[in-house]
Amino acid sequence: MPDTNVRGMRVAIGLGSNLGDRVGHLRLGLEAVAAHVEGLRVSRVYETGPRYYEPQGLFLNACCVGWTRLTPRQMLSELQDAERRSGRRRGGPRFGPRELDLDLLLYGSLTLESDQLVLPHPRLRERAFVLVPLAEIAADWEVPATPGHAAATVADLAAAVTPADVKRTEIDL
Repeated sequence: MPDTNVRGMRVAIGLGSNLGDRVGHLRLGLEAVAAHVEGLRVSRVYETGPRYYEPQGLFLNACCVGWTRLTPRQMLSELQDAERRSGRRRGGPRFGPRELDLDLLLYGSLTLESDQLVLPHPRLRERAFVLVPLAEIAADWEVPATPGHAAATVADLAAAVTPADVKRTEIDL
């Protein structure tokens, strides 16, 4: 699938929540994304254990893909604004609990590294809780090569991770 069309650039966004009304926070995040992304496709919701920082509750995770006219930095700013509106405050433990986490995972085939944004998302290839739902809706998307990693499709990356704690739910967004 091409990176661009008349609706803009193809984007993939991860959604997560493990505090408060997790489903409500994901729905608010999806509404915020939908304001800037056309042709939105949304994965199923998965419940997953925490990674990197253990003393916290289970997450609900999903992914969405679509087309945007925003630049990567504009999209990042909109995602961070939505996180703040949901009650997320920066400054807690890295990878700690949060009401809403919105990650810009892919922006077409762009690779970018700045202080504010890295594309593709720097931990995309190791995260089953992102790759499993993303493979549902964008299995053929080729994740561009980055230092130390060859280009690969989302399906191939999802097949290479161990999704032991990634459990599909009956929740629809």
